[in-house]
Amino acid sequence: MPAATTTLSPDDRFAIEDLMARYGWALDTGDVDAFVACFAPDGVMIEQVFEDPDVWEGHAGLRRLAEQYCSIPNFPGRQHYCSNTLVTAQPGGRAHARSFALVTECQGEPPYLLRFCGYFDDELVCPQGQWLFERRTLRLWDGEVLERFPGRGDYVPRRRAPGIALVRGRPVDKT
Repeated sequence: MPAATTTLSPDDRFAIEDLMARYGWALDTGDVDAFVACFAPDGVMIEQVFEDPDVWEGHAGLRRLAEQYCSIPNFPGRQHYCSNTLVTAQPGGRAHARSFALVTECQGEPPYLLRFCGYFDDELVCPQGQWLFERRTLRLWDGEVLERFPGRGDYVPRRRAPGIALVRGRPVDKT
């Protein structure tokens, strides 16, 4: 359980890292219930990658997100990596984290495909002694994280591939 101050114990940090690992394992093994359990009941997942961010809210919305991923034909074999995590204590027993995000696609023979490079920006809460995502935002590796490099600080949203459309806040492959 988080301390009442704005510091995190080593146990809190380990629990936050375990949460991030549970998220990846749940998503990549198709465990929808375990994926949803990583979020607070009013949790939000935002994929700020395309022109219009995709937003899933609450356990019902997060369930739709996980089920959508499970229905993508080439999704099995993807692995979501979260590393180089910086965790900062916040007032009120909360935490903020930023992590590198990589997605590989391990299908067929190597070499395997790197599908995504970006980062997670997380707001975390610890109700009843368990750390959960209150808000998890996935972003491309551009924009503010590169603002110290001349000419590289602008966020450039990607265009959706042909055949991808949004239906009720979630991407749907129309091919």
